[in-house]
Amino acid sequence: MPNSKRRSRHRRNVGQEAGRRELVSRSLQSAQHCLENQDFGTAYAHYLLVLNLAPELKNDVKETFQYTLCKWAEELNSLTRFQDLFDCYEHALELFPNDEVICNSMGEHLFRMGFRDEAAAYFHKAVKLNPDFPDAKENFYRVANWVVERWHFIMLNDANRNLLYQKAIEKAVCSGCRSVLDIGTGTGILSMFAKKAGAPSVYACELSKTMYELACEVLGANNLDGEIKLLHMKSLDIEIPKHIPERVSLVVTETVDSGLFGEGIVESLIHAWEHLLLPPKPNDGTVNAENYGKVIPAGAIVWGMAVECGEIRRHHRVGAKEIASVCLPETLDFHSPVYASINSDESLEPYTTEKLSRVPGGYTALTEHFQILTANFNNLQELKSFATRKPSKINMPVIKAGILDAIVVWFTLQLDDEHTLSTSPSEDTCWEQAVYPVQGLLDYSLRSGDSVAMEISCQDCYLRIQKISLVTSEYGMDVERNFKEKNSEAELCSALASLQTTNALGQECMLESTEIALLNNRRYHECFKAAIGKVLSSLSLREHSMDVDSHSNELNLGKNQSNNSVTPDPLYVLDVSEGFSILPVIAGKFGPVKAYSSVEKDHHQVALSLISEANKFPKETLEFWLNHLQDENMVLQRPKSDKLWSIIILDVIETSGLIQQDVMEKAAISRCLLHSGGKIFPQHVKMYGMLVESRSLLLETTVQGTDPTLGFNIAPFINQFKVPVRVFLDMSTLPHTPLSKSVELLRMDLMNPYLNCSSREVKVEVCKAGHVTGIPFWYHVYLDEDTVLDTSSKSSHWKQAAIVLDKPIQVQAGDELVLSVQYRNSNVSITVKQ
Repeated sequence: MPNSKRRSRHRRNVGQEAGRRELVSRSLQSAQHCLENQDFGTAYAHYLLVLNLAPELKNDVKETFQYTLCKWAEELNSLTRFQDLFDCYEHALELFPNDEVICNSMGEHLFRMGFRDEAAAYFHKAVKLNPDFPDAKENFYRVANWVVERWHFIMLNDANRNLLYQKAIEKAVCSGCRSVLDIGTGTGILSMFAKKAGAPSVYACELSKTMYELACEVLGANNLDGEIKLLHMKSLDIEIPKHIPERVSLVVTETVDSGLFGEGIVESLIHAWEHLLLPPKPNDGTVNAENYGKVIPAGAIVWGMAVECGEIRRHHRVGAKEIASVCLPETLDFHSPVYASINSDESLEPYTTEKLSRVPGGYTALTEHFQILTANFNNLQELKSFATRKPSKINMPVIKAGILDAIVVWFTLQLDDEHTLSTSPSEDTCWEQAVYPVQGLLDYSLRSGDSVAMEISCQDCYLRIQKISLVTSEYGMDVERNFKEKNSEAELCSALASLQTTNALGQECMLESTEIALLNNRRYHECFKAAIGKVLSSLSLREHSMDVDSHSNELNLGKNQSNNSVTPDPLYVLDVSEGFSILPVIAGKFGPVKAYSSVEKDHHQVALSLISEANKFPKETLEFWLNHLQDENMVLQRPKSDKLWSIIILDVIETSGLIQQDVMEKAAISRCLLHSGGKIFPQHVKMYGMLVESRSLLLETTVQGTDPTLGFNIAPFINQFKVPVRVFLDMSTLPHTPLSKSVELLRMDLMNPYLNCSSREVKVEVCKAGHVTGIPFWYHVYLDEDTVLDTSSKSSHWKQAAIVLDKPIQVQAGDELVLSVQYRNSNVSITVKQ
């Protein structure tokens, strides 16, 4: 029987195939049964078995598998089984490596857990797989700002900065520096300068996964991927010979921020000199440069200047003692996060940044600019001394009377002995300036003859300017007008006398700069006061009328007439706007009201309680809503089982200029929780926009070809991370030319959703010839038909945003463009049709 073994093997194969099909069929049935019972974990396991046994069914079960995976992942996330969650996605991606839905879903989980770099990679892949996948595009745009910060575009477009670095690197390489390490390479441009200059050995390191992968693409596109060794790590972890074969003769870096030291340049250069660089060259000029090490930039001079600036002031000091008839207690001090005396964590950045040339209202110099310190990056001992050096004192005479609002800081970067670049506010530079707002003084006014005193130190990789005070010359003596003294005898006596009412006297409350700007926005609070008053008065009259009618009926029935006073039930107000808000206290002025605030932070709750107490509210007037909730994600609920809200206050517009996420979903829930006659604030919002020509918008969002990068092909790769919307704009100072009048683009009605439309086309007439590069937009926020807030006004705490076009459109006066406006998932997109 020569064929018996073959027939036996054939029967066995047929039997195995039949068994496989039977198992696949049963598993599919079981998976479907589990889905019907919402047993997503078991359903997912069955689908994994099916897809492993029958890969040919991938297309048939793909959508159901995606749904099952997402549902099971949500369940694992709620159970904090994060490792199991990511294991599921890894298995799914092994089966569907090019599935944009799974990639996007994986990215969403990573982003929620704070892994922005990794999330960006998955969103980016999903967009590449399907450029028309809206969820992936929206997620990618959201995360792109985190992983590739906008200054990358501005810096790469700064041709002067690039040219100066190139010349300095060329000079060093030509003088004998043969091996180069680029620390924090970003896109790799400095490494490419070194290679182009002729350095035989070039190494580069980059910690960000996204930027590392981008640099790999850039090097490949410029035919340098085999010429430059790129390391995905921070320089502090580089070891010789494990990562690079020997010490290098040149380190190049631009790990400097607006305050010079904030990106850790001192720490990285100390490590480089001790472990990665050849020893520094002696000054006798007798040795070959290739045997010694050097750094570009060679050093820096840091400059400062005291300024008056109303825009800085309104973001860092609360100027009002009373807001919409609400008194702020003297014992409550508001400060922004950069206020030195309340920073419990010394590693917090002690400054903010501004492009002073574009600050609304401008600024006034109150002192001459002065030298704060110098830094020699080629001197190891000097670098080490920064952390241990005692604070130095500077005293600068006042040249112009005014209000002291900030110390502004910039630097001159000395690349070598020939090439320097400045970040001064008077220079056209890609850098902003570091701003140290002055806070905590009793008096901020400066007069001729006064001087400004301060202490300078370098701690935790930051330049710190502390103990800022004003010195007045009186009667031939210098008198220092210092910080508020919290423990003065008068305050201690006041505190002892008031212990029964509060133990929080002298309370310091830290607010974000946007929250301080909101408190300083008088019109915002006066408008809310008027709108809240209308609604509560109307409801109070209605309740009073109903109570009187009910009481009259009781009298007519001959009931007990001794109780002839009617105590109305309180009206319930819920404020779920973002951040610190005094609107619940304003509502409390219209008692009887129970106002609920959704603030979370303890010191914010203490501050609101102090304000409520200072305005002599009954204790039950103000409550903190989150203290009543078991699930903080379920903020929108009834105040009590038998009660409804009279007013619900929602945040519709972010301070960045975008629409708040999920705002229409929140409005839909809120409408179901309103008392008859109750209102949501705002009731509706109109979005306005206009056509503009602005080169600044282009330079801040995309790298403009190869010219600014001196011939290197970087733009197509960094521009993958451009976003179509530029946020935190101030149209009053953005360099631009209006090409049309403003037009209404969109209406969002929170009270009457049937009036909303998710898409519309708007015709815009061009009033001036030019090239349309962007469409800035802003909002009119209607609290009611008579009370409107304009987010583009000078007093607004909101900024504006702008759609930036992929390609400028040339137009002539009289032309008509059609804007297609889409509103989806709280995101607005605008395309232009000619």
